[in-house]
Amino acid sequence: MISTRDLSRLPDVDELRRTLQSMAMLDAILCPEWEFRYYSFNAAWADGEQMGSMRNGSGDDFFAHFSSAGCWLKGFTHESLMSPYQQSPPCPWPGVLDAVPNEFAACLREPAFRMDDVTFCIWRRYGDPNWQVGPVQPLPDVPDPDGSEDLLSPLDGQAATYREWAEGYYEREVELAAVEHVYRHLPLTPDLIDRLNPQLTMDALSADIDEIGYGRDGRLSLRERT
Repeated sequence: MISTRDLSRLPDVDELRRTLQSMAMLDAILCPEWEFRYYSFNAAWADGEQMGSMRNGSGDDFFAHFSSAGCWLKGFTHESLMSPYQQSPPCPWPGVLDAVPNEFAACLREPAFRMDDVTFCIWRRYGDPNWQVGPVQPLPDVPDPDGSEDLLSPLDGQAATYREWAEGYYEREVELAAVEHVYRHLPLTPDLIDRLNPQLTMDALSADIDEIGYGRDGRLSLRERT
């Protein structure tokens, strides 16, 4: 499992972006109603910036910000023992945001990321050998005290992981080969869409494909715009 206690299985920056794009594309196919989707991705969130996110509809979420510097990600689980709301007045758990590099400092001031709601924060610059966290002292002997295992484990880059989650959430069978196709960022086809959602057409997906940037080289586009 992936968590702030062990981030070794979390993909690197570029592969994480592709994974989040794949998950957002699959959600768009399986669930045309945007408000009921878990995963989303905006390939043109701002000039030279992209953003992937997850919202579960129950108050838990994460935001992953991609730029030419790398990736910064913050998450929040409302029932976490490390929630800011476990204290009065509410404030982030000590250390969670204390060591964020200057390259990602603007993320801490971005209203869309709801920085009052944070239980964990991780980051990785392109020059970093691995993912980083702040000097957090987690609660001892408490499984997943910041909720990061629950939110980050689905991001392992494995199509089978998404398929297992999607079958439970959408309560339908989801073809693994079709999910693998999307995880490899192969071209979408009418046949593939039909195998995942017979009620959907390629034309109906055009806006989602453009927003997600599916099939495009995300890192190249970010570098070109900075």
